[in-house]
Amino acid sequence: MEEKAKNSVHVLVIPYPSQGHINPMLQFSKRLSSKGLKPTFATTKFISQTMGPELLLGSDIDFNTISDGCDQGGFLEANDINDYLVRLQAAGSRSLTELVVKYRNTPHPIDCILYDAFLPWALDVAKQFGLVGAAFFTQACAVNYIYYCAHHGVLSLPVSSSAAPIAIPGLPLLELRDMPSFIYVAGSYPSYFEMVLSQFSNVDQADFILVNTFYKLEQEVVDSMSKVMTPPLLTIGPTIPSVYLDQKLENDKDYDLNLFKLDSTSTHWLTSKTPGSVVYVSFGSMANLSIDQMEELARGLKKTGFDFLWVVRSSEIAKVPDGFAEEMGDRALIANWISQTEVLAHEAVGCFFTHGGWNSTIEALCLGVPMVVMPQWTDQTTDAKLVQDVWKVGVRVEVGEDGIVSRDEIEGCIRQVMEAERGKAMKENAPKWKELSVEAVCEGGSSDKNIDGFVSKILTQCK
Repeated sequence: MEEKAKNSVHVLVIPYPSQGHINPMLQFSKRLSSKGLKPTFATTKFISQTMGPELLLGSDIDFNTISDGCDQGGFLEANDINDYLVRLQAAGSRSLTELVVKYRNTPHPIDCILYDAFLPWALDVAKQFGLVGAAFFTQACAVNYIYYCAHHGVLSLPVSSSAAPIAIPGLPLLELRDMPSFIYVAGSYPSYFEMVLSQFSNVDQADFILVNTFYKLEQEVVDSMSKVMTPPLLTIGPTIPSVYLDQKLENDKDYDLNLFKLDSTSTHWLTSKTPGSVVYVSFGSMANLSIDQMEELARGLKKTGFDFLWVVRSSEIAKVPDGFAEEMGDRALIANWISQTEVLAHEAVGCFFTHGGWNSTIEALCLGVPMVVMPQWTDQTTDAKLVQDVWKVGVRVEVGEDGIVSRDEIEGCIRQVMEAERGKAMKENAPKWKELSVEAVCEGGSSDKNIDGFVSKILTQCK
């Protein structure tokens, strides 16, 4: 039998249903489409209704849905985290099976299931039908390796924050506070902790392991993890819009699917500011700061004297001090949700004050913007360690004994990046990572070659 034509190899892409996981997998789907494969991107029914994939109907990516058991209200329909994850697995497995069966009687049956590693049950469905299974890890390789070590019981944690640091091959020495929060805050979010460890429950049965990073960014840990993983890792990132990297994907200027309505005023406001003068502040799609922390953040930003663009989701806006926006006047713009890559790419932005989520971190690295990192939970603490001590493109805030980052600490960290000698070194270092990220995805780069290898092997396996 002749090998299948590229455009007849059908890859069903299943992301974990949150903005930070949808974005990289959708971007990777665009890459696969540009390489000639046929991707179908399947979000949950609720997410599909919220995000409007009809925006991409003109693209070569098809859209479909599966159920998470919360079709009307999404996550908020569940009783708690554990209830949601139980529903997601039960309804997700069932509806994914139905979707594969549905496509079997079409000209384009499913050949491969590319699934978020948070959803190992999707691999079980793939193997049930004899399909190629590809695990996609959305977080930094360093974080994945820490979870791998925890899953296999080879992670020896200190009994206190003052104990000797933790040694993991390929990683710098880590203090307890540098570990993902599910580990260093024992007992926190047990359902999520179980989920991140379960990524490795059956991954040895996958045909491919793809990681959303680029080789030269995490070379040592990629090499270390590849030695213990079967199949070996393929770095395929960074998965940010092509216009900021190789400019090879036509009309790829943004992530296209957003849980929140975009505020278009930010670009006009930024254009009125001088180059490198603005602090951009955003904590992503999930972080919820306390009222006290929002007060300290607002006052710290004001004390710096710098102009700032602060993204505050509509659900968080009531926590901003009364009258603060009016008090700041043209020095500040508070927006509900913006195109983050567009803002980071703007010449007016000189510093990114961030929670340190992986998508935000890698976007800043790719666009050469130094960071102040105020991690909240999950992988962000480890990302903050890497930003400050490995990639040397930012500074991590210190948290007070009361669990709050003070206005003075916020002001001091921003000043370090914006005007101190340390900040000058960061600004000189940042363009290096920008250049290496572009190199990775351009023709012949490490990620480009890995994607070509992935496509070639899929074509061979789907004869």
